[in-house]
Amino acid sequence: MERIGRTSADEADDRAGGAGGAGGVKTARPGVAASAVPRGAFVYSAADEEKRRGVRRMKSIAAGMLLLVAVVYVLAKWQQSGEGVGWAGYVAAAAEAGMVGALADWFAVTALFRRPMGLPIPHTAIIPTKKDMLGRTLGDFVGENFLSSDVVRLRLRAVGISSRLGGWLGEPENADRVTAELSTALRGALTVLRDSDVQAVVGEAITRRAEAQEVGPAIGKMLERIVADGGHKRAVDLVCVRAHDWLVLHGDSVMGAVTGGAPGWTPRFVDRRVGERVYKELVRFMAEMRDMPDHPARGAIDRFLTDFAGDLQSDTDTRGRVERLKAEMLGREEVQETIASAWGAVRQMVVAAAEDERSQLRLRTRAGLLSLGARMASDERLQAKVDGWLEDAVVHIVTTYRDEITSLITETVAAWDAEHTSRKIEANIGRDLQFIRINGTVVGALAGLVIFTVSRALGA
Repeated sequence: MERIGRTSADEADDRAGGAGGAGGVKTARPGVAASAVPRGAFVYSAADEEKRRGVRRMKSIAAGMLLLVAVVYVLAKWQQSGEGVGWAGYVAAAAEAGMVGALADWFAVTALFRRPMGLPIPHTAIIPTKKDMLGRTLGDFVGENFLSSDVVRLRLRAVGISSRLGGWLGEPENADRVTAELSTALRGALTVLRDSDVQAVVGEAITRRAEAQEVGPAIGKMLERIVADGGHKRAVDLVCVRAHDWLVLHGDSVMGAVTGGAPGWTPRFVDRRVGERVYKELVRFMAEMRDMPDHPARGAIDRFLTDFAGDLQSDTDTRGRVERLKAEMLGREEVQETIASAWGAVRQMVVAAAEDERSQLRLRTRAGLLSLGARMASDERLQAKVDGWLEDAVVHIVTTYRDEITSLITETVAAWDAEHTSRKIEANIGRDLQFIRINGTVVGALAGLVIFTVSRALGA
């Protein structure tokens, strides 16, 4: 009878102090290395051992009730042998049915975790022997009922992530926290990256992009738009002013250049008079261009730029020259160094802005988060869009990797040690299962009493 209340595995646990059991499975105790636990098994903790002691107490109570109804049955039968059926017959019938119910439920509960009495009865020790099948069934159940697109969408829609996130971001302290976290992440990412690697990537990307894209038509369109809008006039004004001022300051150099190019047979005073005349005409010409917006030379410049813009877009020879010039410029070492060094300047600027709480980067980020939070909390259309994006993203992930997720469950359960898993599960649910035995004893006794009473009433 005691063996029914406490199995051989329980007795082995008592002898080994929980260090081993059926199958020689070790359990994790305080101070015991995790390597003592079988690979892929549950970790059997001190809390599990405490639960297992509770299971043993409930087993003792259930076994005690079985022993009680057995004693009552013996006494009732002894009383019945001297007095006939009488009241003892009813008590004996109830006790007998109670024993049957207790034994049947003991067999059912025990068969879940081990073979009752160690006998090789079919369809017993269900958890140890059917563990892998249970793992596959659990994986399929999770995949069909928790990882289906309809379930995921319904659950996400019920949660209302966008409105909750909007309300959370709308709080200034939360926006400050997110801004600080983003700044920390940005600084960390920029610090980890090696400048040489990023510079090489940036330089290669810019160079490849520039080489693949023909720049002539784009420059032509831009120049055409600038001329049409009169945007080039300021540049022409600046050139005229600077040219006039330069002529005024360097008159001797201009006249020297003119006289130096005169024939050797002309008299010196003639050369000087010619030089002075040329210089004065140049100064007058530049002054007129500077002061007269409708000067003919300005019109000639406009026509030249317009024609040049058209050639950049349609003339094959001009476009080819621009491409050759572009290739030559990109091939120069100083240009490549300038492109590569741009990353260093950008990185320093971004890191400094991320560290400064009053920088425009952080202030604009904070303001953007607050604005986004307010909109997400109040704008139903935006909420619908964000929720739709989230649902589509999560559903895509779930449907794409559902087999991997369910296989994780199946493979994890398959890796568990059968005996160890059985003991772990029994420690967590075994106490409630013992109430089945107790209820079986009580219900069986009541059922037996009712059946005996009805039989007696019918004269059986």
